[in-house]
Amino acid sequence: MMSYFYIFLTIILTVYGQIVLKWQVNDAGDFPESSSDKIIFLIQLLANLWVISGFFAAFLASLAWMAAMTKLELSHAYPFMSLNFVFVIILSSLLFHETITPLKLIGLGLIILGIVVGSKG
Repeated sequence: MMSYFYIFLTIILTVYGQIVLKWQVNDAGDFPESSSDKIIFLIQLLANLWVISGFFAAFLASLAWMAAMTKLELSHAYPFMSLNFVFVIILSSLLFHETITPLKLIGLGLIILGIVVGSKG
């Protein structure tokens, strides 16, 4: 049972990282045109504590995934990682007011169906 906790932790940390990065990139503004401004822009993002927390979350997610892999077959566990897509789309809609189209809903349904089928076999 602990292995599924590690999978869930991997998913939560991964989604956190993606949402935080999107939030901070949105706040930083448009990507500059000139090469030197691009470098400054990226360095400022890399120095941002929220962005650092997103990278740290990715590192912790990797550790949680390694823990899960000690007990589960990769072919059984990996389909659950598709839940990242589901959570990111839902949170993107709620937090960033991104549109969930009917095609995205169909895609989410197929992802969930894929998780159910993929994790059984």
